[in-house]
This record gives sequence, C-alpha cells and structure tokens, in this order.
Amino acid sequence: MVSDKIKQIIRDVPDFPKPGIIFKDITPILKNPALCNEIADALAAQLAGVKVDVVAGIESRGFLFGLALAQKLNVPFVPIRKAGKLPYKTIQQSYDLEYGSATLEVHEDAFETGQKVLIHDDLLATGGTVVAASALVQKLGAEVAGYSFLINLDFLNGKDRLKVFSDKLFALADY
Repeated sequence: MVSDKIKQIIRDVPDFPKPGIIFKDITPILKNPALCNEIADALAAQLAGVKVDVVAGIESRGFLFGLALAQKLNVPFVPIRKAGKLPYKTIQQSYDLEYGSATLEVHEDAFETGQKVLIHDDLLATGGTVVAASALVQKLGAEVAGYSFLINLDFLNGKDRLKVFSDKLFALADY
C-alpha cells in the first residue's frame, strides 16, 4: 500500500524549523522514481469523480507532485508562490504559520471565473498556508474543488479549517 511505503521512507527531522517541531521530510521519496510514479497514480486515483479544471501547487514541495498530478489529470498546473517570486502581476494573501507569518502570491490571470481548482501540497499541518491559497483561488473567482496531500498530520486538525472551502480532502498518509 502506498501509505505504508510513504511512512517507511519519510524522514523525521526533529527541531526543524524550530525547537519542538518534527519535520516530515519527503526528499527521500524523490530518490525513488518507482514510488514517485506510484504516488502520482494514487493521488490521481483518489480524485475519481471530482471535477478538476486546474491543479494549484503550493511552493515549494507542492510543485513536486502537483505538476505530476496535473499531468495525470490532463489539466493545467498553476504555482502558488511566496511573495516576490512570480514575474507577472500578482494578487497576495498573508497568513500566520505555526512559526511566523508569510505571504503567498499567484498571477492575477492564474484562474478563470468558475474554474474548479484542486490545491495540492506535500503536507497538511494546521492549514494556514492552504487557507491562504484557498483565499487566492476565491479572489480570482474560481472555486476550490478539493485538496490533495501526501501527508496529513491529523492531530493538528488542519482539515477543519478547510471545510469552509471544500469538504473534499485527500491524503495518502495520515499521522
């Protein structure tokens, strides 16, 4: 099962980015092309029956499988980036993290009105970053079709913050 494979290969990094946090490092997965393909297939399979017009990946680890997922679904991929990283006109959304604050941006022409956008990231923790990404989608008149993650840290209840945007939340591995 892909969930078990992910859990076996994920590396826990204690006290990163600050003391008390146990960071779930997905980079060991990237050394395994067969597992990467299996993950992309599993992410796409979870979305059976969900209308998706665009996949939006959150910087930076959301780009890794977000693009692969968009290709599997044969839909466009849109990067949602940290402030100052996109070259064209953008809209912004600021938010609080577990360990600070940040701002996300997306190009002002990233989504069309009414498009169904799947938001993808590697991990769901408290949900702050994903809520900000969801707000960007809505600011441009699109709808959040759902969420896709490799990992959900269920004990942090991030999914509860996302229900106001969509009740479709998919993760391959829950902790």
